[in-house]
Amino acid sequence: MDTDDCAQALLQGLLRLGSRLRHERPPGALTAKKIMVLGHLRRNGPCTPSAVALAEHQQLQALTRTFGELEADGLISRRRSETDRRASILSIADAGAQALSDDLAQRAEWLASALGALTPVEQQLLALAGQLLNQLADTLATDGRAGTRSP
Repeated sequence: MDTDDCAQALLQGLLRLGSRLRHERPPGALTAKKIMVLGHLRRNGPCTPSAVALAEHQQLQALTRTFGELEADGLISRRRSETDRRASILSIADAGAQALSDDLAQRAEWLASALGALTPVEQQLLALAGQLLNQLADTLATDGRAGTRSP
C-alpha cells in the first residue's frame, strides 16, 4: 500500500469512527469547541487564549465566546499574566477536568466495548495507531508538507 492509499484508508476510518463517537455523546454533552479547549488546557497546562487558538488551529475570535462560557460555568479560570498585564492566562478548573472526564467517559466506554471484539494483536495495533495519530496531530504543515512541529 502506497502513502496515498494509506492516507485514503486512514481518512475514511477516522471520519467514520469520528461520526460514531459523536453519535455516542451523552445528552447535554459539552460542545466540540469546549472539549477542545478543556483538553488543550489539561494536556498543556495554563496558557493564553491566543496560544490555545494557535495550537488548535482556530481563530481567536471563534473561541472568545467558548472561553467566556467555560469561565462562566466555572470550568476554566482566567487571571492576568504576570509578564504582560494586558494578557490573560487560562487554566482548567477542577470542575472543568471533571466535566471533561465525564463527557468523554460514555464514548470511552463504547470504544472499549467495541475494542473487546478485536484480538489482542489488533488492539495493540490500534494502541500504536493512536500514538501515531497524536504524533500526526502535533505536526503543523505550514508549507503543505508534514514534519514541521507545532510550538
